[in-house]
Amino acid sequence: MSSDPRPEFFLPSEPIVFVDLETTGGTFGVDRITEIGIVEVGPNGMSQWTSLVNPGKPIPSFIQQLTGITNEMVRNAPSFEELATGLLDRMRGRLFIAHNAHFDHSFLKSEFKRIGLRFAPDVLCTVQLSRAVYPGESRHGLDALVERHALVPSARHRALADADLLWQFWQHLHRAHAADVLRAHMERVTRRFQLAEHIDEDTIEAISAGCGVYTFYGEGDVPLFVGRSVRMRQRVRSHLTGPRRSARDMRLAALVRRVEWKVTGGEIGALLAEAQMVALWRPAHNRAPKLRPGDLRGAPWPYAGTIVIEERDAATGERAWHVIDRWQYFGSAATLADAHPLRAASAVAPAFDLAVHRILGERLARGLAVRSLDASTASAI
Repeated sequence: MSSDPRPEFFLPSEPIVFVDLETTGGTFGVDRITEIGIVEVGPNGMSQWTSLVNPGKPIPSFIQQLTGITNEMVRNAPSFEELATGLLDRMRGRLFIAHNAHFDHSFLKSEFKRIGLRFAPDVLCTVQLSRAVYPGESRHGLDALVERHALVPSARHRALADADLLWQFWQHLHRAHAADVLRAHMERVTRRFQLAEHIDEDTIEAISAGCGVYTFYGEGDVPLFVGRSVRMRQRVRSHLTGPRRSARDMRLAALVRRVEWKVTGGEIGALLAEAQMVALWRPAHNRAPKLRPGDLRGAPWPYAGTIVIEERDAATGERAWHVIDRWQYFGSAATLADAHPLRAASAVAPAFDLAVHRILGERLARGLAVRSLDASTASAI
């Protein structure tokens, strides 16, 4: 790596990359990359790399005027596929830093995916970092950073020049702020993908946005953790990639190899399913339930037989019927007719389940609507 001639040169202890792209437009999956600029920085110094990219489609005239990159300039440039292997090696294992990082990260991820390669670096957005460090400022675009922090642009709307501005901003931050304070801000805004390298964004996007339970599996397909949420996709993402994860979440994310999930039709269903799965599998990262004052083992069942609780998820419209008898949960069904076979499981006297008593006891006392489940019909109690 080369050394930078600017004074007070601050080098990170781990390699990082500042990245900027120019593209044919702003639509993922439709527009393509026309230029890539990378400033690589590590303990031994700094180096720069850039290349024009043949996008395989015409560059709109207004984009040509904005960036100065013309169709003639990219006609003989390498395609992204030709650059991909070396580009991936250049960024592998490094913190990916970009301005409005969702844009650059998503474009690169889409291009790598197009040719069958996975791209999942940890990502730090300098827009979010600027907002965190300077909450009193209203503008955090790259032009605003140049003006506010006396950054020196060699050009604008060219990939390497803009990546270099981010490197200058990084140096300014380290000159102006205590290391521990800045480190805390960076940790809060960094999205961690590398620690959950076996789970990609497509997997998370496939998870329902509504109520449900999810299970993280580790090596050997061993259940590691069962969780529930009324916003399941958002909760799984926060475990694995969220900027404010706990140390416990970060340890768990490093072990996860697979995620399995199911919708439950509502919060009660999620609570019941979670309790049942934790009791069955006893995952290592779930805390064992503890007895509390007032817990009653063998509390009397207030109904004549098996009941069913209907629930609808407000976010997704999913419906479910939960079957319970004598404080034991026997499962949920998508229709009332499908709930009837679950009743057969309750023919043998069920064991008292303290978790079910806790979940339902207070709600039943508040008048939760339930139905009696008969082999042939269900009528309101």
